[in-house]
Amino acid sequence: MATDTNELQAINTAWQIAIQEILRMVIRDMYHGAGEAAFSAHIKRIEEAAVDSIQTDLRLRGTSEWTEMLVKERASNFVTTLLTSFTYDGP
Repeated sequence: MATDTNELQAINTAWQIAIQEILRMVIRDMYHGAGEAAFSAHIKRIEEAAVDSIQTDLRLRGTSEWTEMLVKERASNFVTTLLTSFTYDGP
């Protein structure tokens, strides 16, 4: 059982890293050219919209209210942590 748990954890970690790096490249390519202030404004707008969408639109069928609240909170925290980790690297 421990092997299955370790393998699942490794898959989840790999998935998170892959998605983070894809997003980092897409966001950098889309918003880098307008300068640091515009880059930061875009990141903040994306963060706010994503968190709002998670909190208002996400519905998890077959779960308790507590589980849904926990998932929404953790997803929102993940969005904020991920997006605030993106930094503007000068031209």
